[in-house]
Amino acid sequence: MKFVNFLKSVAQEMKLVTWPNAQETKRDTSTVVGTSILMAIFLGLIDWAFQWGLKLLA
Repeated sequence: MKFVNFLKSVAQEMKLVTWPNAQETKRDTSTVVGTSILMAIFLGLIDWAFQWGLKLLA
């Protein structure tokens, strides 16, 4: 019985959801991809700097 009530409440909540349109989805996706690329470059540079610094110490 609890499971049926849960499914009913899920159905009610899903009716209240406002889904993004195609333009908002493209914008959000490009933001995530762009941020991921920038973070990969940043972390790559940090890794390179640490490797360079460790080679100097060796």
